[in-house]
This record gives sequence, structure tokens and C-alpha cells, in this order.
Amino acid sequence: MNINPIILSIPIFFILIGLELLVDKLQNRSNYRFNDAITNISCGIGEQVTGVFFKLTIVGLYGFLFEHYAFFNIPVNWTTGILLFIGVDFFYYWFHRYSHVINLFWGGHVVHHQSEEYNLSVALRQGWFQKFFSFIFYLPLALIGFDPIQFLTVSSLVTVYQFWIHTKSINKLGILEYVLNTPSHHRVHHGVNPKYIDKNHAGTFIIWDKMFGTFQEEEEEPTYGITHPINTWDPLSANLHHWKQMYRGLKQMRSAKDKLKYIFMPPGWRPDYIKESPAPVNQPTYKKYDTDVPYYVNYYVLFQYIITLAGATFFLIKAGKMDFIPKLIACSLIILSIVNYSNLFESKKHAISFEATRLFLVLITLAIYFQLNTLILLAVISSWVMISAFWLFKIKQVVIQ
Repeated sequence: MNINPIILSIPIFFILIGLELLVDKLQNRSNYRFNDAITNISCGIGEQVTGVFFKLTIVGLYGFLFEHYAFFNIPVNWTTGILLFIGVDFFYYWFHRYSHVINLFWGGHVVHHQSEEYNLSVALRQGWFQKFFSFIFYLPLALIGFDPIQFLTVSSLVTVYQFWIHTKSINKLGILEYVLNTPSHHRVHHGVNPKYIDKNHAGTFIIWDKMFGTFQEEEEEPTYGITHPINTWDPLSANLHHWKQMYRGLKQMRSAKDKLKYIFMPPGWRPDYIKESPAPVNQPTYKKYDTDVPYYVNYYVLFQYIITLAGATFFLIKAGKMDFIPKLIACSLIILSIVNYSNLFESKKHAISFEATRLFLVLITLAIYFQLNTLILLAVISSWVMISAFWLFKIKQVVIQ
């Protein structure tokens, strides 16, 4: 059985996030906000669970090209694995670079840049639609003759490498700065300071940026986020926001030529007859988006989130053996869960009723899947329901506006 290194790394990711939180606490820093971190992780959960429906199609195309059109038959060993790692990282650079300068591709990647903080949880914030564009850039590796399974493993390792560079806790790393992508280099990439925008696209090796003219040294402290903030904690809205903007923009275009240019030109491009988009973030005076809820709402979300995270991990492990309908139901419930946590953060009127409905649907699904034919399992599920109901009753008067 081939196990995705990203799935195996999930416990390590959360251990490192915990350590970073501890370091922040000891140093009296505030690099984390609970609502922001939860939204970051929710985007990552959504990317993984929606990915189970499309991975076979994407991998299938790579495999088809490999089987029928590969120029060489490259053996699978450590030497070719290293060569493939360099190749994957090279093509990742070009995907990443073009995802910043083509409006269509930006729609898949922008989610990763939306957080106005910079910490390890940001590494998990991934766009749900990015996979539909990124895989195209790696197809030359299939034509060269790199094995599909080896490609999947190596590309996952390139992704895993990029987790640790999303931190403020590590300063510059001496000689490593010349070759590797480091936290310092990647902080630049997430900055909206004019000198930092569209710089340092590397995955593992910063040499690509230095070779192709997109390198920028970290100088002043970056301002993080995107130039036009989305101002929501909702992971679904975060992933759909750019597409809604594109739809509205396309309706304003007067010709097919302008529509095509709008899709493939850099984000923010407009023809002369359309007014400019709203002014970008004013860095010196801009205030980060935030919402304030009672502490017991945050504790409720944390309690439910741990359960959701465990359920999502279980789903990702079992998804390969599940039929389509059960898989779709499980994915939908996970998405419903992470979306409604944002409703609680934002004190939306329907948050309580949606949460009660969500709990009921999850309970029914668990009852059908596990059949609740053991006293221990029945006791655990019953305890969860009672605790959740009590908590919802407590927060009802505060959350509903």
C-alpha cells in the first residue's frame, strides 16, 4: 500500500504548530489568532478531502502519458529519486510563478495568501481548486519517463518541505540562504509590500528565483495577506471569492478579446473603459480583520474541531476503499462542519440552527456507519451529543444577533 507522505506528516505538522505556539507564549509574541489559525487549517482540510475525488483523474492523465508517450524508461531508485525531486521543484517554481501572474491560476492559489498572519498554520492553508492547474506543469516529467508512483511520492515530499518555512520563529540561516528556500525567503513571498509582491516563488531551492530574476532579500518586516482582503473566516467563501470576482469582471468586458485577456492577464488587469478596482491595503494604517466572540464559543469550536480533524483524517485513510456516495456524504459533512465554525466566529444569525442541524446529521451518519452496536461507542457518541447540546444552549443568546 502506498501511503501519502502528507497524510503521514499530519501529526508532525500539529506537533510543530504546538511547539511554535509554546515559543510564542514564552517570548510573549502574538503570531497566532485562534480564528485565523482555524480557518487556515480548515482550508487545508477542505483541499485534502475534496482532492480524493479528483486525484485519480489527475494521476490517471500522468500515468497515461507515461505509459504511451514517455521518451525514456527511467528506473526507480535513489539516484533517479533525487533527480526527480530537482525536476519537481523546478516545475513547481514555474507553476507557482505563473499562478501569481495569470488571473485564472491566481484563483486557485490566492487562498494560500489570504491569511494576515504568518505562522505554521498558514502552510496548511491551501486552495481547493489549485490542483486543476498545478498538475499541468508536471506532465513533462511523465513524458521524460519518471514513474507515476515515484512522482507522487517525491511531489509530496516537495510539499512537505515547504511546511517549516512558514514561520517567524526562525531568522536567517547563513549559508543555507544561498541554496534553499528558507523562512526568511518565504516571508518575502507572503508580503504585500510593493517590493515583495511576486517574489521568491521557489519550493525547496531558492536558486530558481536567483536564476530567473524573481529573488528578493528580506529587508523590512513584511505586511502579510493580499492587497484586497476578503474579511471572512469562511473557508468556502475564501475559495470561491476570486471566482465570483472573475465572474463579475467577465460580465463587464465588452469583447471576447477582453474576456480572454482578463482570464490570462495578471490579477487586477482591466481594460481602459472599466474603473480600477478598489485601492489596495494601506500598509501603515490597515487594521487586520478580526471578530470577537466569548471565550466559551472558541472553546466549543476547539472541542468540535478536534473531533472534525480526527474524522477528516479517518476519512482520508479510508477514502480509497469507500464507494462514491458514502465518500460524498462524508466529504460534505466535513465541509459543512468547517464552514459552520466560521459562522460561529462571525456570530451569524443562522449559526446555532446550522450547528444543531450539523450535529444531527453527523450523529445519523455515525449511527449508520458504525451501527452503534457496542456500549462503549454508544456511550462516547451520547456523551459528545450531550456536551455539544449543553454548550450550544449556553452560547445561543450571545451568538444570535
